[in-house]
Amino acid sequence: MNDSIKYYAGLDMGSVSIKAVLISDDGLIASSLIPSGGNYKNGAKKAMDDILSHVAISFDQLAGLVVTGLGAESSPFPARQVSDISCQAKGCHCLFPTARMIIDIGGQFTKAAKITPEGRIADFLMSEKCATGSGRFLQVISRILHVSLDDIGPLSLQSANPVEFSTNCAVFAESETISRIAEGANAADILAGVHRAMAAKVSMLVKRLKLEPDVVLTGGGGEDAGLAKAIGDALKIKIRVPDQPRLTAAYGAACLAREEHL
Repeated sequence: MNDSIKYYAGLDMGSVSIKAVLISDDGLIASSLIPSGGNYKNGAKKAMDDILSHVAISFDQLAGLVVTGLGAESSPFPARQVSDISCQAKGCHCLFPTARMIIDIGGQFTKAAKITPEGRIADFLMSEKCATGSGRFLQVISRILHVSLDDIGPLSLQSANPVEFSTNCAVFAESETISRIAEGANAADILAGVHRAMAAKVSMLVKRLKLEPDVVLTGGGGEDAGLAKAIGDALKIKIRVPDQPRLTAAYGAACLAREEHL
């Protein structure tokens, strides 16, 4: 370890996965993403050990740490806690300085936020607790179609005739999906229809905040190319997606930790 280098970490303890990011003044050093597994403390320790092993330092040698996410209060590490939407804003700002809006599609909720030129939250909205507006809907459809989550995006982009869903309710959409399969609709067209239904929900959320480019898509939804395209089509703009969209809150937390020590 070079004693002159200062390292900062961000820890995002989400409902589905725990993400940790390590940065220095020169940029990203390491990241870790592991399933929450129902035990936030153990997951946080594993993720932190993972990133610290890249530079062979102990936790006590970190210059700063910020923790965020639903499980932040269960963190085994003494650190400042910051809301996940604020960390998302900072992470997106650091990655895309021109970003003015964020769409974060997680396992349970979708959030839309406007951010200032400095990377702070100006306003935000959260979807109602309905699976159609979250990554949970994709998991349900993935199970019905026997298509892995990793394959959903590329497959939907092959659609020539997207299925139109007549409902915005995930429960009824699930039944409708089964009916469409029975009618002979192929998986690509069904997935493209699902993406359109989700994009319609997301676009309503964004428009309530008044659309302002650039728009960044984060969370597990950002890993779905078909969903990103559907949202872009619904909003009639190009959506920007980080290389690792599930890590932006953890990255933003690390950036906030570094700011504290400047």
